[in-house]
Amino acid sequence: MATNGALPSIVTTEQVLHMNDGVGDTSYAKNSSNQRCGVLKGKPILEESIRRLYCNMLPKCLKVADLGCASGPNALMVVNDIIDIVESTSFNLNKRVPVFQFYMNDLPSNDFNTIFKSLAQFYETLEEKKGPGFGPCFINATPGTFYKRLFPNDSIHFVHSSYSVHWLSQPPKELTNGAETLNKDNIYVTSTIPPETHKAYLRQFQHDFTLFLKSRSEELVPGGGMFLTFVGREDIPQIRTVIGLLGMVLNDMVVENLIEEVKLEPFNMPMYGPTAEEAKAVIEEEGSFTIQRLESIILGWDANINEDKLDENMRCEFIAKTFRAITETLLKARFGEEIMDELYLRLKDKLLQMLVKGEKLESPNLVISLIKNS
Repeated sequence: MATNGALPSIVTTEQVLHMNDGVGDTSYAKNSSNQRCGVLKGKPILEESIRRLYCNMLPKCLKVADLGCASGPNALMVVNDIIDIVESTSFNLNKRVPVFQFYMNDLPSNDFNTIFKSLAQFYETLEEKKGPGFGPCFINATPGTFYKRLFPNDSIHFVHSSYSVHWLSQPPKELTNGAETLNKDNIYVTSTIPPETHKAYLRQFQHDFTLFLKSRSEELVPGGGMFLTFVGREDIPQIRTVIGLLGMVLNDMVVENLIEEVKLEPFNMPMYGPTAEEAKAVIEEEGSFTIQRLESIILGWDANINEDKLDENMRCEFIAKTFRAITETLLKARFGEEIMDELYLRLKDKLLQMLVKGEKLESPNLVISLIKNS
């Protein structure tokens, strides 16, 4: 991995991106409760999707892929939820619970070891909860980008992915290909960008999401299901996103000569939160799936914490840590490790300014349930 500004202006997610590893203070494992809250909000739709699929197929071995699983407790929480849903459905149908095969996918640099280290305890707890007669459950790792094929044809029954599909394979190339940097004062989609920049981001999302859908359509069995949760956007680009605030902080640090301007100018985050209409249009254009549910859920940036027990400063520190866990690897590769503590301290201060002004610290999240067309 390149460091201290040696990274090229076009960065592929596959090369650099992973959530902060380990179980330390800034790790994703310790700072992913916000994503956990989003998964819990969408659980009723997940349950509906799993029950429908299982009742229609009744497979002896249910094969599930979790794409962009990251590390920490959230990954195995989803595995546990799916097992519970299928077990209760099997009981209602007077059927034997199937064997489970879970494929945990993320980029090769992901901290799979944190998942592996927790498997022994997970299996032990599962046996205590379900009893010794419970069918086998196998969990394997499948490293690789989900913008390419990961599994054989017609081999997977269900695909789950939470808080991953908004990550692009790369930032839009046309933002840095010309003599002039089109998104010079921003690192993301905000209300201040020119229309050409927004269109470039939208085209990159359309390209990547189409590849994602096409790959999954080849891997899923006919009638297979898919459940996606990812960061969305209102119809008008909002400057008040955490990534937008990070861009402001980086610009402030350039003015103070803490970061070289030449490092910031061509940098764009490989991320895009689509509107519900943009996501729906790509799904319908690609044509392999039928939409069962598509909903937008508003989620606070400090969701899943007790606001009564935390003051404003602590709430903003919580948000800054959450976004440090998911963005630090990209920013550290570009700007160097030595400014990271200062960067996220300033992000906390920006968030606090918003909170004091009474601005809402929230954004829409898209929850989509799909069925592969026969």
